[in-house]
Amino acid sequence: MIERETDGTPSAASAEVLAAARDLAHRLDLPVAAVAVGEAGDLPEDLVKQGVSHLHLLRHELLADGGPACTGEALAQLVAARRPAAVLAASTTESTEAMAWAAAALGVPLATACTEIRPRPEGCDELWEVTRERSGGILLEDAALDAPVRLCTLSAGGRPTGETAAAAEVTVDVFVPELDAAVPRARRVERAPRAAGMTLATAPVVVSGGRGVGSAEGYAVLEELAGLVGGAVGCSRVATNNGWRPHADQVGLTGTRVHPDLYIACGISGATQHWVGCMGARSILAVNTDPEAPMMRRATWSVVGDVHEVLPAVIAEIRRRSGR
Repeated sequence: MIERETDGTPSAASAEVLAAARDLAHRLDLPVAAVAVGEAGDLPEDLVKQGVSHLHLLRHELLADGGPACTGEALAQLVAARRPAAVLAASTTESTEAMAWAAAALGVPLATACTEIRPRPEGCDELWEVTRERSGGILLEDAALDAPVRLCTLSAGGRPTGETAAAAEVTVDVFVPELDAAVPRARRVERAPRAAGMTLATAPVVVSGGRGVGSAEGYAVLEELAGLVGGAVGCSRVATNNGWRPHADQVGLTGTRVHPDLYIACGISGATQHWVGCMGARSILAVNTDPEAPMMRRATWSVVGDVHEVLPAVIAEIRRRSGR
């Protein structure tokens, strides 16, 4: 199942799902099909480079607001009609909820946050093995998946993506599900556009602040540092709860999980829910007045000090060395 950016192209998370689907289809000697909601746009041209041979478009007026319940019901009807071996989606909030609705409608299990899917070599009808993240990624679980169709969401995390040998063409099939408008469902009433440019998910450096930053105004120094190093600004849940930063900036179990080359944790204690959001970073630099804070003990490098004293010194040194 494909998530799309505002320009209609597959999201970065969906690119990883497509790569996993190609690998799985190769092992099972099956074609790769994609599912999306709405109009085709340029999606067929994007998918043909990903080895996709078929695109199923879900269309219904109730799908226009993007509610996961309707999407899940529509997906379940498509699965029942087409009977694929497996359905994969990104382990994002919206896709996971939609897949849960689909699994409930089909009466099959849903394996969430998978890092690996291993079909048995005997074929599609055998038990499949999956490795999935539990407790926000702190634990890995190996499990057997037994179902007539395997529904899985995949955790993001550095799967190789990119173009592959192109299929001859992508066949587009419009599927109109039967959805009852009288059934109560949650629906999206507002969508906040994401700022253009670099995001938490793509930034090579993330400068993130927590309670120790002190206020919304205190993030100015983090913004300055992020601008100098070509990064993005993140925050912990306490900053979001206090209204200092929008939820879109939150790193953690209930926010965005990031995988930058460098994660700079400023005034963040490092509670488990935040740690699972940044533990995929290649290196972590922690700045905190408490040397015993969990983030200080887990970080690659730790600096004991006040964020508003340490960061200005770092910025001054960067400007001196770069001549800016």
